[in-house]
Amino acid sequence: MKNIVRKVLAALGLVISVVYLLNPTAGVIELIPDNIPYIGNLDEAGAVMLFLSCLKILRQSYLRD
Repeated sequence: MKNIVRKVLAALGLVISVVYLLNPTAGVIELIPDNIPYIGNLDEAGAVMLFLSCLKILRQSYLRD
């Protein structure tokens, strides 16, 4: 049961990060405006980190099964 919840949350995080990264300039779900110097792209970096960590979780869980 715990493994199923982990897979579902990782897949959800993966979808959310992909949607956020494919729509970087829409401004609808922009967390930090890109025109702020030095920190404007931190939200995209966070989305990339979320994507990679969810991908790692899903890869590990499917390799174990």
